[in-house]
This record gives sequence, structure tokens and C-alpha cells, in this order.
Amino acid sequence: MRDPATPPRPTAPLLQAIGITKRYGTFAANDAVSLDLYPNEIHALLGENGAGKSTLVKIIYGLIQPTEGELRWMGDKIVLAGPSAARELGIGMVFQHFSLFNNLTVAENVALGLAPTENFSAISDRLAEVSRDYGLPLDPKREVWRLSVGERQRIEIVRALMQNPKLLILDEPTAVLTPQEADQLFVTLERLRGEGRALLYISHKLDEVKRLCDTATILRLGKKVSTCDPRRETAASLARMMVGAEIGEVKAASGRQPTIPRLIVRDLSLAPDDPHGTYLKNVSLEVRGGEIFGIAGVAGNGQDELFAALSGERISPTGGAVVIDGDAAGYLGINERRRLGAAFVPEERLGHGTAPRMKLSENALLTGHAASAMVHHGFVDKPAMLDLVDRATKTFDVRKAKRDPEAASLSGGNLQKFIVGREILREPGVLVVSQPTWGVDAGAAAVIRQALIDLAARGAAVLIISQDLDELAEVSDRIAVMFHGRLSDAMNAADADRETIGLLMGGSTIAPSEAADAGA
Repeated sequence: MRDPATPPRPTAPLLQAIGITKRYGTFAANDAVSLDLYPNEIHALLGENGAGKSTLVKIIYGLIQPTEGELRWMGDKIVLAGPSAARELGIGMVFQHFSLFNNLTVAENVALGLAPTENFSAISDRLAEVSRDYGLPLDPKREVWRLSVGERQRIEIVRALMQNPKLLILDEPTAVLTPQEADQLFVTLERLRGEGRALLYISHKLDEVKRLCDTATILRLGKKVSTCDPRRETAASLARMMVGAEIGEVKAASGRQPTIPRLIVRDLSLAPDDPHGTYLKNVSLEVRGGEIFGIAGVAGNGQDELFAALSGERISPTGGAVVIDGDAAGYLGINERRRLGAAFVPEERLGHGTAPRMKLSENALLTGHAASAMVHHGFVDKPAMLDLVDRATKTFDVRKAKRDPEAASLSGGNLQKFIVGREILREPGVLVVSQPTWGVDAGAAAVIRQALIDLAARGAAVLIISQDLDELAEVSDRIAVMFHGRLSDAMNAADADRETIGLLMGGSTIAPSEAADAGA
């Protein structure tokens, strides 16, 4: 809730977007969108995937030019030739995906993003001062590859703050943070608001929008549909405005009883193939049929390496390190594991989950040829490929411009629904999925989560790797936490509170009650 002592909103907006339209051919990514951003205000920008949020902020930051409409800065019309012009004006942006060089130090990365007007020593000193003053501690001399994801997020924010922005745009800033790190970030953002800055805040986490933001503008299909006070709304009413309909409630399958273990990992240790990757250390787990097993953790703690070891993209040191339905699979590749009845959904949608410039049917063939009816005696069955696309489209509400478009033409949420649907429709006995609803709007997330629950209810063993604790709490039966390549003991989801999981994500091995006793 906003502090009553916070200064009231000024009468004049800092930035106005007036009738912003951006067309790509006949498609309008933004359609006459208007937006007022005021100092002393955190303004949320909400909408489904493909609603036009990214297009609008790219226009405000000078990355693209509008087809129609104009921007006004403190009342004066402006035309931004690029991001450097936006930064000179006082507009900063923290992107969802980091733009950092792993082998460079914190200070070197920050210096690359600043105008060359001060020497490196001065930049390092100012970086240390800004990071300390805003509660975002950083060591300027440390290499980025040694830092946690939360620390890397701090670099992006501090780099933007060192340009002293009047308007700061943040795109999904808490997506990679532990609950404790997110709470600290909120303190920093509230301080920035109190200093008279304007913040434009993009997030799919509606509870944090209600907690943090003063105003919310909601886009749907490229158009602005509402501007409201999110504190006077519920998460459900905000979601309803975003999608134009009620969001389906995710329902736990009644009477779901776990059976025998269908996926077993035994004492798996594996060196990374990336010099900056994470070494897996004695990872063991069992996922039973009819069960959803959730793995929490901040990105970069071994989740990617574990997914690669489970999918067969990395071969295990022993055949018995990975067992699928009783068969030793550690030495098997991904196609052989698919033939055992396993399916896999990687975190990265474009490039890993799909080939961007290939059609959906061709992408269906890439993962389905090993264990489906798409190939007969060496010949590809195109009708079978299209049939899978059609079934995924219908079952998972995949919205697209034509029957069989290129993967890259879909919005992130719709492509994710296709990838998850493509694998679930195979009815696998084991499904391993990483970040199932990463960057996905509330409606698409509900569809995906319900599909995972329903698959488990049909007897499959489902393993979910996710940074979203709300998601894991909603769908998991048991939860474990990865930290520095090790997996904690599994907890029953009903007993795993956010504080305990958050502490484990940060490396603590002490339960909150024990920590309180130790400090008494």
C-alpha cells in the first residue's frame, strides 16, 4: 500500500503517449494507444502476450518509431531517434532478458552502457555508491559469471540508475528473484517513486502489481481497454480486463493417487559443458505416476544442466543415473528416451523448443518423429503433422493468423501453449517441463497448468522446473529446491511455505523457525 506521506501526483504528466499506432502490414500491434505517466508514480502496463506492451515500451524507449501518434515529454512533442536519445532525455529501461558479458566485471559491463564522459575509476566509484545507496549491493570488481541471477538483475537496474532517469521502465523485474530479493526490490522502487521519478512497470504477477502500483493501464489486442487503480481491483478483475473474459480456475484433480516411480534420478553428478555452467552434485529424486514434482530455484543453480541430463541432451556418467519406467536411460539420447514414453518442454521457446522459421507442423515433426505416427517406412505423413497442429490449436486455444504458420509468428504465450500441447497430446508416461508459464499471461498460464494436472491425473509422472513459487504451490504435490547444483530434500507442497522455499533458494539450510531460535 502506498505510504500516505508520499507526495501527491503532480498535475502535469512527465510523458504522454498520444494515439500511438504501430502497424506491420495490415496488423496493428498498437492501435491508438494513449498513456500518461506522472512523477511520483509507479504505473503498471498489463495485458496478455501479444497485447502490444512490448511494442509500446519500445516506442517510448526509441527502439522503434510509431506509424501514427506522438510522444510528449513535459508537454513538448518529441521524436526519439533511438535509445541513446531516450536516455539523454531521462528515460531508462531495464529489460527482462539481461544484456551482460559474462567474462567482464560488473564495472566493465556498466561502463559499456554509459556515455564515455568519465574515466573507468570514477565509474567504479559511482557504481559502488549508487548500489549501496539504493540497497542493491554490488562488487564492481567481480566477474558477472560469478554472480547469482538476482545480482545480475541489480547490475541492470544500477546501470539504469547511474544515468539518473526521470522515467524508468522495468520489464518483468521480479521474474528471476527469490521472494526475499523481490521484497528488497520493492523497497528500492518505492524509494525511486518517492524521489519524484516515474516508473512504468510490466508484470504478469498481478498480486505484486496490486501491492506496488498506483495506476494500471491494460491493453488487449493492441488497444487500451482500461486505466484503473489496481489497489481497488482484485487479481481476478485485472485478469478479466486483460483477456476480456473470466480466467478459468485451475482445479486439482480429485482422487489423484501416486503409483510407482516412473522417473528416477540416482546420485547424478555431471560437469557442465559450459565453462560458466553449474556442476550437478549427487542429485537424486523420484517422480511417481500420478504425481507432479516441482523444482524451485533461482535461475543458474543447475536447472538447465538437470533438464539436459533428463532429456538426453547430456549423457549421464552411468546408465542407471536416469531411469524411465524401469529402463536405464542415462546412456540414451533424446530420441531413445522419447521412445521410452518420455517428453520434454525446454525453457527457451524459440531456438530450443521450436525452430523459429519452420512451420508448426514441421516443428511437430522434429520432436514427434521418434515416437509417433508421423513417419511411415521413411516417409513423412504431412496430414498427421497437420492433425497434431489442429488438435493442439483446439485443445490449448493456440491463437494464430493461419492454420500452419511459422513458429516465430506466434506470440510468446501462444507458442508456449503449442509446445506444451504438442508434447502432452502424445500422452507421455513421463513429462519434464522447464518454466512452463515463463512470461505467459494469466489466461494461457491457467490453460497450461490445468493440462499438466490433468496429465498427471491420467497416470503420468510430471516434473516441473520453475522459478514461479505461486505456480509450484498451485500444481505440485511435492517440491524440492536447487541451489548450486544440489537438490534439497523434497517437501509436501502443502507444508512448503514461501519463506522456507525462499530461504532454500538463497542457500540457507536453516528453517525459519530454527533461524528465529538461533537469533534469540
